Amino acid sequence: MIYIYNDYGGTHTTVMAAAFHLNKLPKERLLTRDEILNVDYFNKLDRSDMGRIIFHGVDEEGDSVYTVGRGNSKAFVPGMKNLIEILQEKSGKKERFIFSNTSPTVPLAMTIGGFLSRGLKIDFLGVPLLVVGAKQASASIVQLVQHTKEMAQSSDEDVIILDNTKQLLYSNA
Repeated sequence: MIYIYNDYGGTHTTVMAAAFHLNKLPKERLLTRDEILNVDYFNKLDRSDMGRIIFHGVDEEGDSVYTVGRGNSKAFVPGMKNLIEILQEKSGKKERFIFSNTSPTVPLAMTIGGFLSRGLKIDFLGVPLLVVGAKQASASIVQLVQHTKEMAQSSDEDVIILDNTKQLLYSNA
């Protein structure tokens, strides 16, 4: 199985999801500022990284975990699914993929912080808001990762796309 967490920028909730998935962050308590800022790629990517699929590691089940920023594109993930299906058909190899949208976990503080820090390069205002937002989002991200793993185990599809919703995350919390 290959997990690919995705959202607009690929540098905040996606990388946190990858870190939770890989047990690089504690799930049972509030994260510290340093833990958040030390997550691989957290607040480090920019527009030129859109569409770049980044490897984060292999989980306890031997599955690979990646992230990607898809920008505003509604076609990116379906296009990736189509490409994977073509490559699987041509090669005869059947690796399973799951795309999980982390956008529903993004709180307002993270949206504003990301815009200030990544968009306007005003880190002294943006980064503190990103930390607040990351702390607010942590429990939802943990829930999303758990849901993603459960869906991967319960489905027999070769390529799964999880759009996820805030209602799903809060109803399972």
